[in-house]
Amino acid sequence: MSTGKVSGAKDSLGTGRRKTSVARVRIRPGDGKITINQRTMDDYFDNEKDRRNVLVALESASKTGAVDVIIQVHGGGISGQSGAIKLGIARALKIFDAECEPALRQSNLLTRDGRMKERKKYGLRGARKGTQFSKR
Repeated sequence: MSTGKVSGAKDSLGTGRRKTSVARVRIRPGDGKITINQRTMDDYFDNEKDRRNVLVALESASKTGAVDVIIQVHGGGISGQSGAIKLGIARALKIFDAECEPALRQSNLLTRDGRMKERKKYGLRGARKGTQFSKR
């Protein structure tokens, strides 16, 4: 199952999802510029953990300064968005350069995290929390 495609001359596309976030990632040869929703990565992510999450796929494939990454992301929160971007970059890198796939798979970057929010059940206050018991 192919989740990305090559468009134009040397652009590679990948889609990443995490929780309710969806990231569309485009990778092209360049000098290492990362743009997220028309903003720089440092401007978009305040937390260092989220910035590292975005860069981990590029570092694992040794493509940090060799490609430009253009990302459109929406939905969810900041942490979910960084996870979606990580998966999208890994999938796009796999299409961009097939020799990167073993390193990405070894780092477990091509596996989608399937954990989602559990639904609320009737008779309870949330997914699992019930009402407080009252003896009297």
